[in-house]
Amino acid sequence: MATVVIMPRQGQSVESCIFTEWFKQVGDEVKKGDMLFAYETDKASFEEEAAEDGVLLGVFCDEGDEVPVLQNIGVIGQPGESIDEFKSGGASEPTAEVQAETEVAEEATTSAEVIEVKTQEAGDDVKISPRAKKLAIAEAVPYETLVGTGPEGRVIERDVQAYIASKPKLTPLAKEVAKQEGLQVVEQGSGLGGTVKAADLSASNPVYAEDYEIKKLPNIRKLIAKAMHASLQNSAQLTHHLGADARRILDLRKQIKAKEGAANITLNDMVCFAVIKALQKFPDANAHFLGDSVKYFNKVHLGLAVDTDRGLMVPVIKNADDLSISGLSRQFKEVAESCRQGSIDPELLSSESASFTVSNLGNYGVEMFTPVINLPQVAILGVNTIVPRPADLGGGVYGFVPYMGLSLTYDHQALDGGMATRFLKQIAVELENLEIDI
Repeated sequence: MATVVIMPRQGQSVESCIFTEWFKQVGDEVKKGDMLFAYETDKASFEEEAAEDGVLLGVFCDEGDEVPVLQNIGVIGQPGESIDEFKSGGASEPTAEVQAETEVAEEATTSAEVIEVKTQEAGDDVKISPRAKKLAIAEAVPYETLVGTGPEGRVIERDVQAYIASKPKLTPLAKEVAKQEGLQVVEQGSGLGGTVKAADLSASNPVYAEDYEIKKLPNIRKLIAKAMHASLQNSAQLTHHLGADARRILDLRKQIKAKEGAANITLNDMVCFAVIKALQKFPDANAHFLGDSVKYFNKVHLGLAVDTDRGLMVPVIKNADDLSISGLSRQFKEVAESCRQGSIDPELLSSESASFTVSNLGNYGVEMFTPVINLPQVAILGVNTIVPRPADLGGGVYGFVPYMGLSLTYDHQALDGGMATRFLKQIAVELENLEIDI
């Protein structure tokens, strides 16, 4: 008995996924446990195994398609089994025009024959049914060159379908590029099963390729763009910059590296540990601004920005104030690795799951930047690189002291400048007087 393959659901908040690749082609034998297809949410990428033995009888989605979760995307069964009942969407009643076109097409061919696709030089006088023209435009078919099989040589829907069947499939982006730019569709694409990608169109049109290249935005990039734009539109953001004396944490780092068997506590771990202590003393910063109210958290749920190949992700460490610095460090490493592998729980990436976020660009040598708040949080801390600055060492002696730059962006709707400044100063104080078990 045929078994339907559905788009899995990853997390309660995920409504659709982007299909990326079939690892099997229609007609291939499939064993239970074989990698069957890949897909991604707006947070992570996944690969799905086959649940049954059999043959891949049919697929209902292509690379780049946005597919609702739990929707049928393919069928596994035995050769010869029907897959019609599994196809997504129901068939509507055919209109009189469609019935007429179908009757004409059926008279021109038997059910066992395939319509021959005939083309001609493009001309101005093209007879084509409205339904066939709509399909041709949607699928980037040059209907002006088709020889119709309808009355008086009219191009009907079956002619367009036959042309589509005779050509390789196009990704949604390739279709859009072909329509907008009027590019010639190549006979064989570089995608799965010969699917034509937008890059293939560029390669076959040298002038177009030299001019520019269109690339579809990854889903995660769309999400980041939307969230950042909404954040700046819907909040009154200001940034304060302050330097913290880094001699204490640099000394602690040296002690940790010199001690055999000590946990690998990083400077970022120390900063986050200090932030947690400061948040406990300034609960107004450990909150969500809800417009006409503010949600104050009793626990610190700390988000940490992680740079991955797919884009920026901000996993959250729940109840971070209950952890020792070694426990905090261990959890940061675990969630960061899960983000880079694409296996992170989507629920841990929601901006509403964190009460405060830290973004560290110090490793990149950034001396000052303006982080953008992850709404509905009321603030975010940017951590900068350590630079030497002149300072009074006491007794009239001046010298250079390593300072770590701290940049606090806050929502002025929720926090006043005075409180934001005192909170930022408290983070510096915690760093300069940090006590940890080594």
